[in-house]
Amino acid sequence: MDKLLITGGYRLNGDVIISGAKNAALPILCAGLLTADDLVLSNVPSLQDVSTMLKLLRQMGLAVTQENGIVTLNGAAVNNWEAPYDMVKTMRASILVLGPLLARFGEAKVSLPGGCAIGSRPVDQHIKGLQAMGAEITIEAGYIHAKAKRLKGAKIVTDMITVTGTENFLMAAALADGETVLENAAREPEVTDLANLLVAMGAKIQGIGTDRLVIQGVDRLHGAAHTVIADRIETATFLCAVAAAGGDITLKNTRSDILDVAMDKLREAGVIITSGPDWIRAQMGARPKAVSFRTTEYPGFPTDMQAQFMALDCIAQGVSKVTETIFENRFMHVQEMNRLGAHIEIDGHTAIVNGVDKLVGAPVMATDLRASASLVIAGLAAEGETLIDRIYHLDRGYDKMEVKLSGVGAHIQRVK
Repeated sequence: MDKLLITGGYRLNGDVIISGAKNAALPILCAGLLTADDLVLSNVPSLQDVSTMLKLLRQMGLAVTQENGIVTLNGAAVNNWEAPYDMVKTMRASILVLGPLLARFGEAKVSLPGGCAIGSRPVDQHIKGLQAMGAEITIEAGYIHAKAKRLKGAKIVTDMITVTGTENFLMAAALADGETVLENAAREPEVTDLANLLVAMGAKIQGIGTDRLVIQGVDRLHGAAHTVIADRIETATFLCAVAAAGGDITLKNTRSDILDVAMDKLREAGVIITSGPDWIRAQMGARPKAVSFRTTEYPGFPTDMQAQFMALDCIAQGVSKVTETIFENRFMHVQEMNRLGAHIEIDGHTAIVNGVDKLVGAPVMATDLRASASLVIAGLAAEGETLIDRIYHLDRGYDKMEVKLSGVGAHIQRVK
């Protein structure tokens, strides 16, 4: 099992190319099930989760070719409507095949999902929404069985904001009979990216980027070409890394307009940030100041950045209060941070972080995707060597992170 060995205390200087967004690429790949034509996708990140999704889609009969970050999908020969447990258990995003399979083929059998251990993300909202569209759904032996001759337009109001739920409904509604209205829809940029692709394929969607989406179903969707948006979480993770380690880095092939809250918090911590349409420069020459925040749905502070900002708060001047409102188990990195000398106390859904003068390297273990990134940041700022175990979590969502960090001066290497 691979580990990362980091020697801390080195400033970061240079340029980093940001990859395409994992959370946009996964639903967009599933959209390949909606048409028999070619879907040509650029800026697809090289990640474990993307490989898993492509393996699942190939198993269903989708033709897949990959070359230089461009993935071409063709769904003319899809003949298997099952997402088996051994594929789904490693990646919750597999639930995203449910809507498109049901919409185009009238049938789907999808294992109940596994994936990260950060908390229960129930699929009941997906099931209720598709039932409202006329699907007959049963859950048996750990599988969701869904059938519908043709889905019908419906009004769907979810009990909570659900990103994958919104994405499943968008894909299902695109081929449904009549009008579907999604209230309380997720507004994340990755949802918007999927909606823009669906429009390019011939879908009729109004309200893109808002919490009310109106979809007029069409009889068929055609092929399209699309470039996956930049990964805002990878971008913000590298900004936290320079904030913790110090230095001057420029992130390229990214977008600042979908990172307002994170950049405001980094400025509050003392980072000097300048940006253009496709680049962000971050300069840090002092110890960061503590920043408090509360996670919430977009456009609020992203739960996917909570752990990385907490790493920054560990070495900051002052005391910060971090409140997690999305996932109940998302403080599993705290125990590992404290092994490095951090001073964090948990009180329910809130962590109180007392900044310390320095962290000291130690062996630590990654517990989930974003926790692993936070330990990398802590290791960059710590004195001595930090050895991070279970970095397969990191590989699920970060494209060659150690290579990118090495390129800007970090002393980090992958060890077998």
